[in-house]
Amino acid sequence: MTPLLWSLIALQIVMGVFDTFYHHEFTERLAWRPSQRGELKLHAVRNGLYALLFAVLGWCQPQGVFALLVLAVLAAEIVITLTDFVEEDLTRRLSPSERINHTLLAINYGAILMLLVPLLIDWAMQPTAIVPAYAGLLSWIAAAAAVGAGLCGLRDVTAARRLARMSQPDAAGLVAALPPAQTILITGATGFIGARLVASLTAAGHHVIALVRDPGRAAGLPPPLTLVTRLDQLASDTRIDAIVNLAGEPIGNAPWTAAKRDRILQSRLATTEAVVALIARLARKPKVLVNGSAIGWYGLWQDQPLTESAKPHACFSHDLCEAWEQAARGAEAHGVRVALLRIGLVVGRDGGFLARMLTPFEFGLGGPLGSGLQWMSWIERDDLVRLIAHVLATDTMAGPVNATAPLPLRNLAFTAELARCLRRPALLRVPAGLLRRIGGDLAEELLLGGQRVVPNKALSSGFVFRHQSLRSALESIL
Repeated sequence: MTPLLWSLIALQIVMGVFDTFYHHEFTERLAWRPSQRGELKLHAVRNGLYALLFAVLGWCQPQGVFALLVLAVLAAEIVITLTDFVEEDLTRRLSPSERINHTLLAINYGAILMLLVPLLIDWAMQPTAIVPAYAGLLSWIAAAAAVGAGLCGLRDVTAARRLARMSQPDAAGLVAALPPAQTILITGATGFIGARLVASLTAAGHHVIALVRDPGRAAGLPPPLTLVTRLDQLASDTRIDAIVNLAGEPIGNAPWTAAKRDRILQSRLATTEAVVALIARLARKPKVLVNGSAIGWYGLWQDQPLTESAKPHACFSHDLCEAWEQAARGAEAHGVRVALLRIGLVVGRDGGFLARMLTPFEFGLGGPLGSGLQWMSWIERDDLVRLIAHVLATDTMAGPVNATAPLPLRNLAFTAELARCLRRPALLRVPAGLLRRIGGDLAEELLLGGQRVVPNKALSSGFVFRHQSLRSALESIL
């Protein structure tokens, strides 16, 4: 095999490793998405074939029938890859970087075939044999690639089997508290919380009007529903029984530069002001507006339990949530009940902060953040959807409502419980100084600070959490 062919194979290995770890494991988290079970099966077979090819071509020269078998493996890899492309398009939306990487992999693989296939045909004309062919360092690189591809294939097989055991609770039952045949406007309908809420409402027979910025992202939302990209597309005689406003720029995905802070704030204020303007011109006003907020409203505290009557400490999170809540209170002037849902850390495998923790913890790379003594006030996602329905249906619930489970716990206990559930160690503590240098105020307020929040209003109104303890939630999710 020529140096050019080896170079192309090495490039294919590098791009494949990047695609597997950056896209499949860390950004897309395919191993935890039940919808991607079919894709994982295809990856398992393909990785097994790659392991075989690297092991054979790195150390041998297959001749006769063996060369024909290698050609058959190359053809099978093409079929599997094309099938994988179709599966991906049907089940998820690829990021631009993943599409580019797939294109480069396909081009490079084509170049490899142009050089390798004539060589294999020539070997096929020779007597059947497996002739040792040592290429020095390149052979050892091929051996490492074979081991890596084989391990990735095993990982895909075990992940697919795990996903087969995972079940998603019935969506319709989550909104059983609502009266029948409601028409509900949801902003942020394609988000981690909004998508599950939409699925629950449509499954229960309610009509959903979804405000989305990107109609393409809404393709995965279950019908029937009405999509709008601007609220002024709704006529003034539109019937809307309730509004759930969850839209806003993600807060924890990048450092809080001045531009990022402005986007976080303005995205929430602009949507909320548009919601209030819609309410003002509707001939028939909705009964209730459930507006998103966060426990960041309370600012940074130590051990003091925080109910809805607690006072705040000043910080960016408080300023953001206070501005958002005040904008939503504008609906009260039109006779609409306004509930301000101060949401904690939402626990679910499909998104949110837990989804970002699963991969490092599964590989044994998890551990406490800083001292680990900061409180984490959390809520399981389906419990949050149930609480939203409860607030919508309960006329006495207005003003701030803490959307957290009754049993918050410290970061040390949280990471230990997650590690126990995954049967992995959690020994790699992340130093607080490193987090502050990387994340600045984001790290201080979201990762190292904390609030011990208690859902007084939810409990006193009769709401029953299905998952009061983190162990119950994690066992249900994972």
